[in-house]
Amino acid sequence: MTLAEEAILQALMADAHHDFQRGLNVHAYFKVNNHQIGEDLVQDTFIKTWKYLVKGGKVETMKAFLYHVLNNLIIDQYRKHKTASLDVLLEKGFEPSTPDARLADMLDGKAALLMIARLPLVYQKVMRMKYVQDLSLKEMALATGDSENTVAVQVHRGLKKLRLLYPKA
Repeated sequence: MTLAEEAILQALMADAHHDFQRGLNVHAYFKVNNHQIGEDLVQDTFIKTWKYLVKGGKVETMKAFLYHVLNNLIIDQYRKHKTASLDVLLEKGFEPSTPDARLADMLDGKAALLMIARLPLVYQKVMRMKYVQDLSLKEMALATGDSENTVAVQVHRGLKKLRLLYPKA
């Protein structure tokens, strides 16, 4: 490669860096959710492109070529085996859950469902619709033929009665 050819390639890469670096950084950050890793990937993109051009490779559309190289580097980044220590996870706010807490919540929920059967029939119907079938007030009003306000009052009164029967609720 002559000095003139190298100067042309340097000018081409300088223009490409000036024109596309910001867009490539945004694209990389969007994909990897880390500014430092994204910037490293963009720099690697330009280095790989430079090496390709120095070896005599031809690029028809620089922007498309740069994004193609960057996407391949992002894919390589995803495929890297990532290990996370418990200390790092705890620093980020991760708290391991205990199966006992989830089990207790499930048992409390089942006990509350059994308590619904002890409510008067009017409240049983709306409580099951609300908490078992997960219907909205509008859907419950359509199903019962009552107004939304009536259904809301029944749900409120049903909860009050349920709290009297089940002290933990």
